[in-house]
Amino acid sequence: MGSKQVSIIEVGPRDGLQSEPELLSTATKLDFIQRAVDAGVRRMEVTSFVHPKRVPQMADAEAVVCGLPKHDDVTYIGLVLNKRGFDRALAVQMDEIGMAVIASETYNQRNNGAAMQDSINAWLEMSAEARREGMRANVMVSSAFGCPFEGEVPLSRVLDIVSQVMEGDPVELGFADSIGVGVPAQVTEMIGAVREIAPKVPLRFHFHNTRNTGLANAQAAVEAGVDSLDASIGGIGGCPFAPAATGNIPTDDLLYMLSRQGVETGVSLDKIVETSHWLGEQLGRGTPAMLPKAGIFPQVAEQYEKAS
Repeated sequence: MGSKQVSIIEVGPRDGLQSEPELLSTATKLDFIQRAVDAGVRRMEVTSFVHPKRVPQMADAEAVVCGLPKHDDVTYIGLVLNKRGFDRALAVQMDEIGMAVIASETYNQRNNGAAMQDSINAWLEMSAEARREGMRANVMVSSAFGCPFEGEVPLSRVLDIVSQVMEGDPVELGFADSIGVGVPAQVTEMIGAVREIAPKVPLRFHFHNTRNTGLANAQAAVEAGVDSLDASIGGIGGCPFAPAATGNIPTDDLLYMLSRQGVETGVSLDKIVETSHWLGEQLGRGTPAMLPKAGIFPQVAEQYEKAS
């Protein structure tokens, strides 16, 4: 694949931890974030500004942001779902906010606590205010490939949402397979259709490995020329408001796949694997990622050769 480049957006500290039963301390979260930065991650979702009763794992959002390691070349993203969350992010001078609009009415009301159109309108208001305040703002169309409550999500609905949210001039337009139902042909079709109505905005995709198609979908997205892929160190996380929505694609496994075919990410696979092992210790159990268990090839083969 030559000299392709893809930006990896690490979502473990936010989408990863929000669905895990363990509540990590603020200091441990900041250690997690620093390790990702040390591995070469340059954009990262670090928290979400949501009601602590709904997502207790994110109750320390302000403390996390205030303790973030300062790096001129690192952008930290905080998820917001409404104006209250946006005001909290603004108060702590978040680098960038990310808003999610869910492509199904039922799921948007369960996750965002609002009608879909209300979420779109809230995004347009927040993006305008973010620009005035000098804050970056991105938007993601979530459950773009299917809804746990309504079933199939038609591409026409996704494109209708895109045409509306693009009026907010996002720095990046994202699409999430929040429950892991998408397949590569859908990814290719969606990217082609989106490029026709939003040809210049950077595209980002967020896949879940719930049905073991996450990495295949990531490969399809790379081949279609996306700018960024979300991934979670160790493959932790999911969505707490979707039934059985386990598993972001692991940063470890994704990096291995990309590096073996010459796609540049600027992120150290060795350091990500080290962080996965460390994260497993913090959670008190192994993480879903396959690569930390199997080892990096060909190094693992060389170790066997020496041992024999």
